[in-house]
Amino acid sequence: MPPETNPAPAFDVVVVGAGPAGSAAALEAARAGLSVALLERGPYPGAKNVYGGVVYGRILDELVPGWWEHMPVQRWVTRRSTMLLTGSQALTVDFRAEDWGRPPYNGATAFRAELDGWLARLAEEAGAVLVPSTTATGLLRDTAGKVTGVRTDRPGGDLTGRVVIACDGVNSFLAKEAGLFAKVSGKQAEHTSLGVKETLALPREVVEERFGLSGRHGQDIEILGGTGGIPGGGFLYTNLESVSVGVVLSLTGLTASGVRPEAVLAGLKEHPAIAPLLRGAELKEYSAHLIPEGGYDTMPELVTDGMLVAGDAGAMCLAAGVWLEGVNYALGAGMYAGRAAAEAIAAGDTSRTGLAGYRRLLEESFVLADHRRLRRVPGLVFSDRVQRSYPGLLCDVAQGFFTVDNPRPKPGLRRLVSDAARRRGVRLRHLLSDAFTSARSFR
Repeated sequence: MPPETNPAPAFDVVVVGAGPAGSAAALEAARAGLSVALLERGPYPGAKNVYGGVVYGRILDELVPGWWEHMPVQRWVTRRSTMLLTGSQALTVDFRAEDWGRPPYNGATAFRAELDGWLARLAEEAGAVLVPSTTATGLLRDTAGKVTGVRTDRPGGDLTGRVVIACDGVNSFLAKEAGLFAKVSGKQAEHTSLGVKETLALPREVVEERFGLSGRHGQDIEILGGTGGIPGGGFLYTNLESVSVGVVLSLTGLTASGVRPEAVLAGLKEHPAIAPLLRGAELKEYSAHLIPEGGYDTMPELVTDGMLVAGDAGAMCLAAGVWLEGVNYALGAGMYAGRAAAEAIAAGDTSRTGLAGYRRLLEESFVLADHRRLRRVPGLVFSDRVQRSYPGLLCDVAQGFFTVDNPRPKPGLRRLVSDAARRRGVRLRHLLSDAFTSARSFR
């Protein structure tokens, strides 16, 4: 590969988007001694984000050693629950681990406005230049088509770099302009969900009493059902003096239903299993955000000449039933993108070939290993049987198991499952097929 002959760019690396992926990329590249520009369209990192969820710490162990002493945390998650809902039933699997309330911790609830600001400050302290209130409006290319920077909405705002790292969110205009979504073009709406969330204020002692918590311990509840038959799910997280409750709904399912998303959320909040947890809470924030949940098979190309894609822009969000994660994949992808950019620049080759190390790093890490292994799960989770039939089936089995109707003999578990499957319209071969897919994916 001949040495690069273009005029010297203003920066080594231009990162677009100061979310978790962008700040991680900027931090890693700056630590490598590169000049880095970190663009953020909001007035400050986190201003344009909607989040009140769980951050898992293992990738932070590598990116920010001792992160738990500095990260803005609401509560350390020591209870994780999965709740299945029908209109009148609820079945909850609840797990508590006291070890998760001590270093190195397993996960924490956090607000994106605080989390993003903290990560961006780390990148700045490493030498990156934060450029807020600036939107990247397009790509700059050389005569050979290689990406050489971005245009911005500022007058004369062209910004050149040896490598552009696009972390500009679920509707990444830069990745689309680069042609990286060609293989999944026209299908993005099918693989995108709409998340709507309310943050509800409650006194700290009320949060701790209702959720069985103490100190900074917290709970996250993932919910299947309770969305009025619209494919998706719900969530409920505890913060220090508030809770975050919301639904994540298939865009196509929501459109077909004709129901407003706020009405779906209102229905979930009124469910008998949820309403007592929220009684008397005061609405502090309502927000909505698109989420890429199609998984491995819906990801765009992640590398092109002069450019890498990470985070939501690369559809790196995993909706695998009990695993609903995105921030940690964004952090990992951003870190590897910054690392790959540094390696390519050091080698003097920022072409697609020179940047190919990014894909290798992702494949060798949890980022693509998890997505590849669980590639069939998003389709299963959003299937009609999982969405409409299985919550009711499992709730019926639990209700039958715990119902005492002496003097009749107690039915066996096989009979309970058979009767519930018949009532819910589930055939045994479908049940076995889905169980096999789950077992193969989660093995």
